Amino acid sequence: MPQDPSPPLASPAPEACPTPSPTPRPPEGDGRTGPGMLRLATASLAGTAIEFYDFFVYGTAAALVLGPLFFPPFSPLAGTLAAFGTFGVGFLARPLGSAVFGHIGDRYGRRPVLLASLLLTGLATVAVGCVPSYGSIGMAAPVLLLLLRFLQGLGLGGEWGGAVLLTAEHAPERRRGLWSSFPQMGPAVGFLLANGLMLGLSASLTDAQFSSWGWRVPFWAAGVLALAGLWLRHSVEETPQFRALAASDRRAEAPLAEVFRGHWRLLLLTGGALAVGYAVFYAVTTWSLAYATEHLAVNRTTMLACIMVAVAIKGLVTPLIAMLGDRYGRRPLCLAGCALCAVWMFPLVALLRTADPLLMTVGFTGALLGMVTMFSVVAAYLPELYAPRIRCTGAAVGYNLGGVLGGALTPIVATALADGSGPPWGVGLYLTGIALVSLVCFALLPETGPAAVRKRTAAGRGTETGAAEVAAPG
Repeated sequence: MPQDPSPPLASPAPEACPTPSPTPRPPEGDGRTGPGMLRLATASLAGTAIEFYDFFVYGTAAALVLGPLFFPPFSPLAGTLAAFGTFGVGFLARPLGSAVFGHIGDRYGRRPVLLASLLLTGLATVAVGCVPSYGSIGMAAPVLLLLLRFLQGLGLGGEWGGAVLLTAEHAPERRRGLWSSFPQMGPAVGFLLANGLMLGLSASLTDAQFSSWGWRVPFWAAGVLALAGLWLRHSVEETPQFRALAASDRRAEAPLAEVFRGHWRLLLLTGGALAVGYAVFYAVTTWSLAYATEHLAVNRTTMLACIMVAVAIKGLVTPLIAMLGDRYGRRPLCLAGCALCAVWMFPLVALLRTADPLLMTVGFTGALLGMVTMFSVVAAYLPELYAPRIRCTGAAVGYNLGGVLGGALTPIVATALADGSGPPWGVGLYLTGIALVSLVCFALLPETGPAAVRKRTAAGRGTETGAAEVAAPG
């Protein structure tokens, strides 16, 4: 494998990663601090929030209205499962999007990924709001819904890698976790935007109005948000790591093939490790919404409010936990997050079953705090596992593979397990099992935080791609 002209984010020992003499080694990040770094991180956060707004507004609509509107020949349970099926298609498209946009990011720069992915997701979301129902065009309605959901997932699959690398490759080493956590706050902001609008419409419209046209308004609003995001991102600079690669023409010719060939084990471990975060998040924000409104007769406005409180707390603590990752390392927090999720899933089900707004909010908040303990640091962790030449592809594909394993199936499996009159303990068992699998995967990954890297460097150990060579260290 050709040597990289610029060091990985994890800065392996110099003797283990020789650099061709004509190529200057860029500093870790470009020295940005204060206002300059804040502007970059804010642009990254804003775009990610808009992309996830697009993705989440579909999940909320799937839980509330898409079943009867687009799958009326089905029973209520089958219609909900079918709507969640189209929801899952977005997750299946995300690894493909990360491969396509990762190739662009590793070959042509991180910046083009930020613009193209945002445009694709925004257009697809607006189009969902324009699709006629089954009663108007028959089977063409769910087919169009499926296609547009696929395009949404394709765009979102590319968004994460570009947004994270924008901050991670500009950030100073000792604060990389903090600055990289800004894109990780984007999902919380996007969720609050999507569900806040849904909540307002649900509270102000009659059921007939909401089912007829009200649910479409958040999809149309995505067009305005996408334009705002493009304006914020149009002036962002390319990262110093990619500029060094481009200047020496040492970019990977086929990043995806290189990742699969040399880092397949790392890819599987990161996908399995992140699965629990996706599973817990969508169990709280999507499955529980459908379950409580259909089985427990909880008003949808009440459920949206409970979930939004929990997600807001998740967003607020994200940078605080990320700073702990800079101080104590990425891996310990990831292990702690998996353990918290594992012990909280049965209490989550029990608290949800009470149908009491306060107790449900406590259940949701506990679950999301476990999830965010690991997801606050993965934006720094995953890029540090890969060398710059394949970083956009490797980090994004691993991240979105976790989405397929944990996010695509959870609403479907949980809905099937919860069918019946008794408490859905099967859902708690399913989520606990995923948490334990993720715990094992994180245990098999190396630490990449600044302190661990300095320790490895001092000991004279490293690999060509830094921490990335999990399968063949040395």
